[in-house]
Amino acid sequence: MLKEFKEFITGGNVVEFAVAVIMAGAIGAVVKGFVSNIIMPVVGMFTGGVSLADKKIILAEAIGKAGEAGFKPENAITWGAWVDTIINLIIVGFVMFMIVKSYNNMKKKEEEAPAAPAGPSQEDLLAEIRDLLAKK
Repeated sequence: MLKEFKEFITGGNVVEFAVAVIMAGAIGAVVKGFVSNIIMPVVGMFTGGVSLADKKIILAEAIGKAGEAGFKPENAITWGAWVDTIINLIIVGFVMFMIVKSYNNMKKKEEEAPAAPAGPSQEDLLAEIRDLLAKK
């Protein structure tokens, strides 16, 4: 079992998976920055200059001030941040779709590449020579 695990860990699939996870994290960070810094300000223009990320429904107001005895933070549903996350998901999904689609197209082209026509085998050539010699 330990030998199988060692083969699994040192296999190419695990390394490829690790690279994919790291790249996904990097793509996620880029997309989050894109949504927060570019998309949401544009959406905010259509909502009257209000940032959706700050939108929330307050269920219970904060009591006191932070750091004081008896302080209770507000309890709120931050639906604007949720909208931000949904937009992130849609963009990441689209980016991943485009990556997979281009990968599949590249793979399909490799599979469709015509193989070089096979020439006669050594046995065929020897049989042809034998037949030519037999005719003489």
